[in-house]
Amino acid sequence: MGWKIGGGRRRRWIVILALTAAIGCGGGPSVREKWWEDRIPRVVSRADFNQNLISDPDDLLAGARAEVRRRPRYRSVYYPGGGYPPATEGVCTDLNWRAWRAAGYDLKTMMDLDIQGSVASYPRVGGRPDPDIDFRRVPNQKVFFERHGLILTTTLRPDDPGNLVQWQPGDVVTFKDPDHVAILSTRRNAHGVPYLVHNPGPRPVEADDLWPLYQRGRLTGHYRYPKP
Repeated sequence: MGWKIGGGRRRRWIVILALTAAIGCGGGPSVREKWWEDRIPRVVSRADFNQNLISDPDDLLAGARAEVRRRPRYRSVYYPGGGYPPATEGVCTDLNWRAWRAAGYDLKTMMDLDIQGSVASYPRVGGRPDPDIDFRRVPNQKVFFERHGLILTTTLRPDDPGNLVQWQPGDVVTFKDPDHVAILSTRRNAHGVPYLVHNPGPRPVEADDLWPLYQRGRLTGHYRYPKP
């Protein structure tokens, strides 16, 4: 049996349904978000470190999203004897190295070796490398990507395709006050700004968090690894 909605009430329902379609519902992208996702071209990466026929940025995002699904509890603790937290725990840097592991990279070993070869380049190490924690500190991850990745713009302009194309899925971004690291998503908000996949606590999320953090002046770096 169909609905019977007459007069002004019917018009109100039409407006409500139209607004629902415009803004989206159920956690999926809205019409406007999907429009931006389709409009901004992907910068296609040929990097495929683990040779699984999936590009590194796509592997990276799959690993980061796996963290969102697993929902490890945010817990910042020093773990002697290797430095790795249990799979049920982690902070923002743990989501990052776990995501890179999904692409075949051992970020901890890469960073440990780089720190050994250039201790002075890593001020957060303080001249005394500690493999049980160095790879889990945001300033150290930032230095590593500055030294070995492509350094990209830190200017973000919503609704500007020429600027937004520089912000690609799989890019790494860092923040201050407090120190934080995140990965850019394929999803974009209604103004074309990418979502973040990150662990701000208490659990990892994929959320429209880049623009608020940028507005607060917290963005400190934007990187792509490996270099094209």
